Amino acid sequence: MLTVATANVNGIRAAFRRNMDAWIAARTPDVLLLQEVRAPDELVHEYLDGWHVAHLPSEIKGRAGVAVASRLPLHAVRTGLAAHGPDGEPEPPVDTGRWVEADVELPGGGLLTAVSAYLHSGSTSPGQEHTMVAKYAHLDKVTARLAELAGAEHPAVVAGDLNIAHRNVDIANWKGNLKNAGFLPQERAYVDRWTTELGWADLGREHGGEGPGPFTWWSWRGQSYVNDRGWRIDYQLANPALAARAVKGRAAAPRRPAPRR
Repeated sequence: MLTVATANVNGIRAAFRRNMDAWIAARTPDVLLLQEVRAPDELVHEYLDGWHVAHLPSEIKGRAGVAVASRLPLHAVRTGLAAHGPDGEPEPPVDTGRWVEADVELPGGGLLTAVSAYLHSGSTSPGQEHTMVAKYAHLDKVTARLAELAGAEHPAVVAGDLNIAHRNVDIANWKGNLKNAGFLPQERAYVDRWTTELGWADLGREHGGEGPGPFTWWSWRGQSYVNDRGWRIDYQLANPALAARAVKGRAAAPRRPAPRR
């Protein structure tokens, strides 16, 4: 059995100060997908010594950053989604450090494409409209790539912090967030398309019960973490070639409140 774990580490330095190495040792994942790494390449490799690592930092210092770490060899690595934009132009800096793919060599032969994704959060606050424009443009590129991976004959998993709560059961206060970024109908429609038209399976929901929750992010306000009034915005999505072979999916180590970027 192959175990794939995903975590928004909110800075890899801070995560290891909070004993992430002990968590890794206890969980023993074969593949580890990290988001908001926020560190230079040499430091990421230092923390993940002994792993095969594919890391994509953001061009904006202190922001984003994604990594795939594998105990198994990596056959190929692909970074970013520039090829899936309307003109194939280089990604704007705000899109960088958000998508990295690695083809993992499986013990019995064949490959698993593992994608670590950290999508835009966006904001509906006055004066922040441009952040939603950037988010939707990035989601269009994500959708184009997911359409390709969905049709692959080999298994693929896309996991990470997608910054969208898909359904009412994925957010504790869904009625109070209908006009807030992360739960807008336009955002949720993208996940609808991924899981229906393109055939991606939401393993967290399929193997974790009908909900509400389990949640993966909580606000700093109102003792949200203590009262488990959170959002489920972290996912593991499996393409059709993988979905039927997945046997378990659960939230093992919920992350405590952190600023959304």
